Amino acid sequence: PVNLALALALGAALPSAPVVGGAMLVGFFAYGVSLTLFVLALRHLGAARSGAYFSIAPFFGALLALLMGEPLTLPLAAAAALMAFGIWLHLTEHHAHAHTHEALAHEHAHAHDAHHQHRHDDGADVAPGARHSHPHVHTGLTHTHAHFPDSHHRHTHD
Repeated sequence: PVNLALALALGAALPSAPVVGGAMLVGFFAYGVSLTLFVLALRHLGAARSGAYFSIAPFFGALLALLMGEPLTLPLAAAAALMAFGIWLHLTEHHAHAHTHEALAHEHAHAHDAHHQHRHDDGADVAPGARHSHPHVHTGLTHTHAHFPDSHHRHTHD
């Protein structure tokens, strides 16, 4: 409101409806959808990994600038190479070891997998792989598999 008031006080005119609509559409994707995806990533990937992936957004902005005619400079190429290397490190990480899950009761969206082997109190028959949400209890479990630090893998490394 302050910026709008200042602009109008300085003689600026309101933009046309198509311009406002276009700005709202850009805002919907650039802010609304990206923030929703970020929050989902926080839940499923953990804070550090989500932050690392979300921080590559400027890479796409730089790519768009190049497509719009901006020159490719040495600093831009070096930054792109470093970001690409970081993405490669994240995507090729293989973190697997024996670990123990303590007993836990909570609620979140899940599909039945190695961490979600439970019955439903109401007798519901849930299709394999179908995501659903309800309060459930995890019994203690020790196993080995590749994993990321997420809500089920918050353990220390000896």
